[in-house]
Amino acid sequence: MKIPLFLVAWFILFTVSWPLALLALVVWPLVWLISLPLALVGKGIEAVFALLKSTLYLPAKILGHQSR
Repeated sequence: MKIPLFLVAWFILFTVSWPLALLALVVWPLVWLISLPLALVGKGIEAVFALLKSTLYLPAKILGHQSR
């Protein structure tokens, strides 16, 4: 559903201002390349927090605590 909506928005932008639409078409991959390392760092931080959570909950799981 995102792609058709994106295409409609781009065509509207193209009819209103074609230089801005072409600039957006060129800049979008660059923005994606810049944000890719940030997404990887976010996944790494999420993994560290999951490891901390599982480490802290391990004694309760060993003792047989059951969550609701």
